[in-house]
Amino acid sequence: MSSPASSVHESFAAADAQLGNLRGKTILITGGSRGLGGAIADLLGEAGAQLVIADLAFERAEDKAATLAERDVPAIAVGLDVGDEVQVQRAMQVVRERFGRIDALVNNAAIDVTAPLAELGSSDWRRIVDTNLTGPFLMAKAALPLMERGSHIVNIASTASKRAWPNASAYHATKWGLLGLSHALHAELRPQGIKVSAVVAGGMRTPFLFDRFPDLDPGLLQDPASVARAVRFVLTQPPETVIPEVMVLPMRETSWP
Repeated sequence: MSSPASSVHESFAAADAQLGNLRGKTILITGGSRGLGGAIADLLGEAGAQLVIADLAFERAEDKAATLAERDVPAIAVGLDVGDEVQVQRAMQVVRERFGRIDALVNNAAIDVTAPLAELGSSDWRRIVDTNLTGPFLMAKAALPLMERGSHIVNIASTASKRAWPNASAYHATKWGLLGLSHALHAELRPQGIKVSAVVAGGMRTPFLFDRFPDLDPGLLQDPASVARAVRFVLTQPPETVIPEVMVLPMRETSWP
C-alpha cells in the first residue's frame, strides 16, 4: 500500500504531466488576431485548445483562424467590439452554437490614446474605457452561463495597473480598474469553482507599442510569447489551485523598477 507521501508525489506527477495540455478546451481570446493575442492563440492552440479568435478587425481574425487551421488547430473567427453589449451577446451565441461551452475566456483586447489630459477628448476617454474595462466586464458576464466549474477567466493587465506615467491617464485608469475587477471576480466566482487570474504584462514587442512609438528600443521589450506562456501556466494549474495574479517583465524594461 502506498504511503500518504507517495500519493502526494504521484498526484503532483500527474499534474505536471498535464501542464501545458489544454486538449479539447474551448478558449475565447479577445484581440486575438495579432500581437499578444496572436501569441496566446498560437501557444494555446499548440496545447490542444480549440479557439475563438475575437477581434474588432474581422478580416484579420479570419486570417489568424485560417493560419491556425493550417496547423490543425480548430479555430473560428468572430468580429467583435468588446464594448458593445449586443455584439458580445451575438458572439456568445456563435460560441454556444459551435462549441456549446467556454472553458476559458482571455480578456486581451485593449487600446490607448497617447495624449496629455488637455488634449484627450471625451470620446477618446469613453472609447478606451469601453474597450479596456467595460469590455472585460461584458465578456465575463456573458461568458458565465457557458462556463462550468473549473472554467477560467484571464484578464490581461499591464504594469500600467501598478504605476503611472504621463500622457496615458485613460489607459492607466482602465488597467488599474481591470486589475481591481479581476480580483473582485476572483473573490466572487471562486465559490462557484470559476478561476480568475490577472496577468500583469510588461512591455512587449507588439504593434500595440510600435504603432505608437516606432523609435522604441526592441531590446528593452519582451517577446509576447513569454507572456503567452504565463497565460498557459495559469490555465494549466491543477483543479485545486488558482493564481489570482502574476507579473511578467522584460529584464531590461525601464518603465518598471
